[in-house]
Amino acid sequence: MTAAWSRRGSASAWSQPRGSPAGPAQKAEALLEQDGDFLVRASGSRGGHPVISCRWRGSALHFEVFRVALRPRPGRPTALFQLEDEQFPSMPALVHSYLTGRRPLSQATGAVVSRPVTRRGPLRRSFSEDTLMDGPAGTEPLRVRKWSSSQPADLAHMGRSRENPCVMGASTMPVSALPRSGSEPMLLKAPASLGTIANSLRGSDGQLQAKAPMKPPRTPSLELPDVPERPPTYCELVLRVPSVQGTSLSQSCREPEAPWWEAEEDEEEENRCFTRPQAEIAFCPPDAPSCLLGPQNRPLEPQVLHTLRGLFLKHHPGSTALHLLLVDCQATGLLGVTRDQRGNMGVSSGLELLTLPHGHRLRLELLERHETLALAGALAVLGCSGPLEERAAALRGLVELALALRPGAAGDLPGLAAVMGALLMPQVSRLEHTWRHLRRRHTEAALAFEQELKPLMRALDEGAGPCDPGEVALPHVSPVVRLLEGGEEVAGPLEESGERLLRTLHGARQMAGLAPKFRKVAAQRLRGFRPNPELSEALTTGFLRRLLWGSRGAGAPRAERFEKFQRVLGVLSLRLEPDR
Repeated sequence: MTAAWSRRGSASAWSQPRGSPAGPAQKAEALLEQDGDFLVRASGSRGGHPVISCRWRGSALHFEVFRVALRPRPGRPTALFQLEDEQFPSMPALVHSYLTGRRPLSQATGAVVSRPVTRRGPLRRSFSEDTLMDGPAGTEPLRVRKWSSSQPADLAHMGRSRENPCVMGASTMPVSALPRSGSEPMLLKAPASLGTIANSLRGSDGQLQAKAPMKPPRTPSLELPDVPERPPTYCELVLRVPSVQGTSLSQSCREPEAPWWEAEEDEEEENRCFTRPQAEIAFCPPDAPSCLLGPQNRPLEPQVLHTLRGLFLKHHPGSTALHLLLVDCQATGLLGVTRDQRGNMGVSSGLELLTLPHGHRLRLELLERHETLALAGALAVLGCSGPLEERAAALRGLVELALALRPGAAGDLPGLAAVMGALLMPQVSRLEHTWRHLRRRHTEAALAFEQELKPLMRALDEGAGPCDPGEVALPHVSPVVRLLEGGEEVAGPLEESGERLLRTLHGARQMAGLAPKFRKVAAQRLRGFRPNPELSEALTTGFLRRLLWGSRGAGAPRAERFEKFQRVLGVLSLRLEPDR
């Protein structure tokens, strides 16, 4: 019998009918118990393409991921991975985007993945993109094998016949596995004796060199009773549990603590009334020892810029957007506000504080953060001294990041405003050849910038853009911050400027009143998100200040620093494309 298919765009979903032979799909389905469970495996019948198997609304679905090969060019990957319309530079980036964003794998099914299935037993081959993309694992020549967790690959079943497994005793742990590819489910069998394993290891097995001393096998210390009705289990590592009398396994293992941005807000603190403020509060973390910069650094160190470039290329725009949302929520005082900070500022959120007289320090820090992020984004383009394609790829990366930050996606409007500020900066917008190359080679990104992002940013600056919690996790604070600090005059005819002023003040009042809802939306966006420490640090205001001006220049007056760096960007822009 053939599988029943349903296709939409580039995503293919199928379900295995009953009565079919037990193949990889059926073995995967046996492991998917609840809605949202999923695993990634290599297809045995579709050229080794990666397949995402998940359970949704009681049915097991299988989605084939397509690989689009690209010509090698600087600044972009060699292949893209695609489910429907969106393409990703790697399989981990694709899975991470759909998992953290809680987006449906296909619009036709609406299937959403939320829990990866854990594996038990050693992997015969480690899951990797090259084994998935180049063909079925069984047809490839064997490579040097990778370790699976803390156990050597295939050590348990080397040297014995798979057709005649020995019977598992009551005091042994099943650690061997039938051959499989990718992340297909495995059937558990009992291990052979250690002497048999030691005598069967050969240099040609790919486990140990012929003359190398044999390492002692790592056998699990947790023993499970021999229960005939026990179903096969599936995880990667059996933990060593200390033998303590009177202490059960569930009592000795504690649940990991949730990150600070997932901590539930105290309802009493959330509904508290305004109290007299004690001091001005700012939420930007103090300068701590950096893992990317030394204690004393010069401005724009080439080695650090190279490291940052590789760091941003490694992450998909959706992942970078979540990192930026997390740092922006902390800098704005939407998430991570301590009880002492609430007591000192008299309100429960930075969105309320920035509208009050004693929010002067916070407003100045938000202004500096916005301008520093915009300068750093412009530097990402103007610092590309290589071929024209490299600068166009940098522009495309900023456009894709802005799309990942817009309402309905990450919903980080301060981050969106900073990225758009970089793209609209005069030193960047004057690069005619670069923008023309972007329109010719990356037409989709160029159209999105002109037809979607620019009108959206104009509406947000005028106080008429989307601001409802749900679409937006962190509202656009720059207009009210500039207005209250006297850094921007409302231009235009008197009647229009007055209406714009009233919209900005009304939006600030509404933003302060909806602060608890914005907090819940932001926490929901970041639920399950585990940030990269280096990328998180690279997006903080303190790091960017030291990167752009050095450890000495970072303490100079703000106006002087920004004026000098604007001149630096002007020089870089003229070097790339001189005036005619």
